[in-house]
This record gives sequence, C-alpha cells and structure tokens, in this order.
Amino acid sequence: MRGLVAVIKRELVSYFITPVAYVFIVIFLAMNGVFTFNIGGFYERGLADLEPFFSFHPWMYLFLIPAISMRLWAEERRVGTVELLLTLPISTWSAALGKYLAAWIFAGIALALTVPVWITVNWLGEPDNGVILASYVGSFLMAGAFLAIGACVSAATKSQVIAFVVSVVICFLFLAAGLPAVTDFFSGWAPDIVIDTVTSFSFLAHFDAITKGVIDVRDLVFFASLAGAALAANVLIIEQRKVA
Repeated sequence: MRGLVAVIKRELVSYFITPVAYVFIVIFLAMNGVFTFNIGGFYERGLADLEPFFSFHPWMYLFLIPAISMRLWAEERRVGTVELLLTLPISTWSAALGKYLAAWIFAGIALALTVPVWITVNWLGEPDNGVILASYVGSFLMAGAFLAIGACVSAATKSQVIAFVVSVVICFLFLAAGLPAVTDFFSGWAPDIVIDTVTSFSFLAHFDAITKGVIDVRDLVFFASLAGAALAANVLIIEQRKVA
C-alpha cells in the first residue's frame, strides 16, 4: 500500500510541476463552456437540467483523456526511467495501478471544477439534483474506462503520438458500438444476440443510462470490468517488456 500511495503522489506531482495539468484543465473547462452554452443551447432550451453539459462528455473524453494517458508509460520508456521505477520495492501491479489512479484523480479534479455549472442551473431553476449527481458519477466512471484503455496502449509503445492515436481509435470503437449506423449494419444479417452484444460494449449506451438518474449495477460492472481488464493487460505488457 505504501508503494501504491508513493506512485500516486509521484504522478500527481509530475502533472502539476509542468504546464500540462493547467493547459488540460483550461482546455477542458473552455470546451465544456462552448459545448454547453453555445452548441448545446443551455439558455435557449429553457429547461433546468444539465443534459447539454453531459451529452458532449463522451466526445470530449475521446480526445482529451488519451492526451493524459499517452504519457503514462510511453514517456517513461522513452527517457528510460521505467527501469528505475520497476526496480523500486513495489510490484508491477502497484506501479500500474498507481499511475492509473493518479491520472483518474487528475481527471476527477478537472471534472470537479465544472461544479459552478451545477450551481448555475440551481440558481436558474429547480433541477433534479439526483440525476445530475448520477451523471457526474457516470462521467467520472467513463473517464476511468477511457484512461485504462489509454494506459494499456501507452505501455505498448515509446511514442506518445502513437499512443494517443491508437487510444483514440480504440475508444472511438467503444463509443461507436452503440450508434445507429453500427447497429443498422449488423441488423441486416446478424442475429439479435450479436447486435445486443455489440451494443453492450457501447460507452454511450451505459453512460446515457446513468444520465437518466438510474445507476444500474450492470453499468457499474461494465465500466469496472473494462478498466480492470485494461489494467491487467497493462501489467502483462509491462511484465513482458521486463522479460524482453
């Protein structure tokens, strides 16, 4: 546990001693403002909810979260500090989990800084705060799933650019799995069980279900199991690199 906490502290400090953290937070908040108020028509809708705010989160995460995760392992391997990290008296699991949790905490900090939007909608009307809270939980869980995928990809390459591009592609596949264009493609020839299986892997389907105010155990299990599987793959890749 001490090793895990040490890795988390090390990673969090590394974010804030460089401009990376502040640039990310500013971009994230600015994009949220543009999508919510300009594109989403927050005021024009005349409804006291944050549907325009949360509906764009999956698409923002598609590019912003890989920008965080691409450096987790790729940068360590590029500069050669990964060997030093793995020689410390901590397990590979602790190192991988510590890096992941630090990135997830950082993403959570950025998400928490959007709370003024929640305050604004309560000042303007009487929203269902239970739904908004559930949406925040869903957004945080989805960010964690994106990060786990990105961390796994980052462990497989020394190039941050490659890690970013591959992560975006994989995450887009998980998003697109629930889009009508994908389900319509399978509906012409595939049985219903195949269509349901493809849809079950959709980030959008699980996130939309949570943003309706119902936190279903199946949605929690989906995000948790996906993150767990990606972290397990991350550890296997690192272990394989150590052997090689």
